[in-house]
Amino acid sequence: MTRNVIVGQSGGPTAAINSSLAGVYRTAIDRGAKKVYGMLHGIQGLLNEKYLDLSDHIKTELDVELLKRTPAAYLGSCRYKLPGIHEDKAVYEKIFSILDKLDIEIFIYIGGNDSMDTIKKLSDYAVLTGHTTRFIGCPKTIDNDLALTDHTPGFGSAAKYIGTSMKEIIRDGFCLEYPAGLVTIVEVMGRNAGWLTGATILSKGEDCEGPDLIYLPEVTFDLDNFKERVAKFLKEKTSVVVAVSEGIHTEDGKYVCELGNDINFVDAFGHKQLSGTASYLATYIAAELGCKTRAIEFSTLQRAGSHLASRVDLLEAFQAGGAAVKAADEGETGQMVVLQRFSDEPYQSGTAVRDVHKIANDEKCVPRNWITEDGAYVTEEFITYVKPLVQGDVTPIMVDGIPRHLFTPEELYKK
Repeated sequence: MTRNVIVGQSGGPTAAINSSLAGVYRTAIDRGAKKVYGMLHGIQGLLNEKYLDLSDHIKTELDVELLKRTPAAYLGSCRYKLPGIHEDKAVYEKIFSILDKLDIEIFIYIGGNDSMDTIKKLSDYAVLTGHTTRFIGCPKTIDNDLALTDHTPGFGSAAKYIGTSMKEIIRDGFCLEYPAGLVTIVEVMGRNAGWLTGATILSKGEDCEGPDLIYLPEVTFDLDNFKERVAKFLKEKTSVVVAVSEGIHTEDGKYVCELGNDINFVDAFGHKQLSGTASYLATYIAAELGCKTRAIEFSTLQRAGSHLASRVDLLEAFQAGGAAVKAADEGETGQMVVLQRFSDEPYQSGTAVRDVHKIANDEKCVPRNWITEDGAYVTEEFITYVKPLVQGDVTPIMVDGIPRHLFTPEELYKK
């Protein structure tokens, strides 16, 4: 490597995304990059020429270790959809003029489905115009819905947080008695893929029976059947806990959260903002069955819980960042790093690269045979798949009893 590297982060943050950033930075420096630049707020920030020299912020090995343990996107993120390469040539001319000015040899983008669409378009434009910058995607998403990779960095830590929190919620539910019982509805992220909601099964063990019902968006949700199932459980026990994906929908395709609210906000990629599924179902069950209900929405907590990060997850995230730089340095472009699983027990994995054109705008859902026939739980196959990804702990670096993170760059939050 003889020139410079630039790296950006895009989409929803995770507890492991900065571990990938650390992997990119460390590997790029080790392979001889003159400078490693970071885009502020991804490709959208780059268009506004907002970037920084990472060496001004990562100065010691302690900084690298702090970065690995820091949640959220250290460089800031965005949800910006690039136009097609033939739709707005000026946008691409501006991006590539900035890359030329910074003497960029390698462009790494850490993100999910929409971010891989960005890598696809930029690499296509480079090929079309004969530009020499190489473009590689580094996977990131708690949703675990990227194609061609066994799993994605960020998912393991989110699953660990969800399994732990669900276990605590279940225990809390048995503390007080209610004459008609208590029903707790826990809403987990997942628009079309239920990987995260399925991870609530991790709460099940010798000391905890796990959630009573688990609903994933891969299966149509029947409101009447749901009510009947809850009513049956209430005859048998005092506390019922249900896990639901935010994206569960009725037979006509309508999101359950839309039954109680009008959803007006849509992002640049056409995604509706989903929220309120647990709240709607809790209100519905309280009215129909006359019991006490609670609605719990993990929201951003499930992607920011670095204090419960999986060691496997952070290690693989770091390796993925390094593999992205290595692949680009060896001549690859228009590719995404993927994680390959070689065995479950003992768990072994490795990295490879795959054509980003076969990944961008695709979506990997939970296999139907990993969901019970009645659509209200997950199977042993799901448990076997997810358990290795949450193993090991990463002890936070504590200062005054609170985890210490790497200082957020002033350029990120100051106007």
